[in-house]
Amino acid sequence: MSTLDQFDSALSLCRDIFSKKLRDYGASWRIMRPRSITDQLYIKAKRIRTLEEEEAMVNEGVLGEFMAIINYGLMGLIQLQIGYADSADISPERALELYDEKVRLARELLAAKTHDYGDAWRGMRVNSYTDFILTKIQRVKEIEGNSGRTIVSEGIDSNYLDIINYAVFAVIKLTQEPQS
Repeated sequence: MSTLDQFDSALSLCRDIFSKKLRDYGASWRIMRPRSITDQLYIKAKRIRTLEEEEAMVNEGVLGEFMAIINYGLMGLIQLQIGYADSADISPERALELYDEKVRLARELLAAKTHDYGDAWRGMRVNSYTDFILTKIQRVKEIEGNSGRTIVSEGIDSNYLDIINYAVFAVIKLTQEPQS
């Protein structure tokens, strides 16, 4: 199965969760400012690192946390595009349209990077994805602290896309490839 086919399979799982949560909560995440989404990504990534290093007190694995990182990253991209709101101001259908639009961006980026780097990610360990995600989150926090301005670096949206794709690699490794 190709990387893009595996991407599609992983995102199908994430979209299903996103869709079900929309039915449960509506688009309540619309009130989150981008900085809050960055903090939520940080919490999820730190939890993954804790689970990788220590025995968990709550019996949940890292797979769900990586899937949450994907979904929060996509929400972050949506918020960057349309801004935050004071209420759940979009329908579940519109939220899914925006979600799918951002998935397409992540997939296009993955296709371009796969062309340039091949499948180098396959030789990496899942905990490296965690570290790369935490690094990207730290970069986003720095950019946010600079009011979104950078001198030579990519912006928040590019970092969110990278975070999403690193988390996709982890989901693929955890669900579609034999564990060693």
